[in-house]
Amino acid sequence: MKHVLALAFLALGLVAALQPLPALAELADREKPVNIEANRLTVDDRNKVHVFEGNVVLTQGSLVIKGDRLVVTQGPDGFQTGVATGSDKRPATFRQKREGSNEFVEGEAERIEYDSRAERARLFNQARVESGGDEVRGHYIEYDALSEKYVVTNQPGTSSATAGDSRVRAVIQPKGSAAEPGSEAPQKPQ
Repeated sequence: MKHVLALAFLALGLVAALQPLPALAELADREKPVNIEANRLTVDDRNKVHVFEGNVVLTQGSLVIKGDRLVVTQGPDGFQTGVATGSDKRPATFRQKREGSNEFVEGEAERIEYDSRAERARLFNQARVESGGDEVRGHYIEYDALSEKYVVTNQPGTSSATAGDSRVRAVIQPKGSAAEPGSEAPQKPQ
């Protein structure tokens, strides 16, 4: 199960995908044990591959990753890659508490990949990440934890929409708005 710890970094990278927001993952989660439940587990020790299938739920502290399938592979250098996929009926999802707040960051996509060596998270197909009322949507979301930058596009490696309905969408709440959790709505004069 030690090889599965890299998936905790998946959510940390995804949480940071909304960097215009101060959306940092709960730091205490890193020190908590990783628990994974699934209907089936296949382990290939020779190739360092763990495949969890059927109603997969990974938890580590406040972090929860759900999917139909989770594949964790460890390279010869010790770094892991993780791929969580949804089913025909539900996307892969993640949820994690933000540091110093009672708010959560949530996201979903048909496929969520994380490369621990590059510290890069990628969400594919109908990708969405939401935090504190702010939300980004696109076909593809990539977050580079080393540079703290993210890209939301209609396709990996593209910079503009090529089809009518594949535009990137973002909703960013104004600071101090009523929609921002923990803020109070402006009072009406009496």
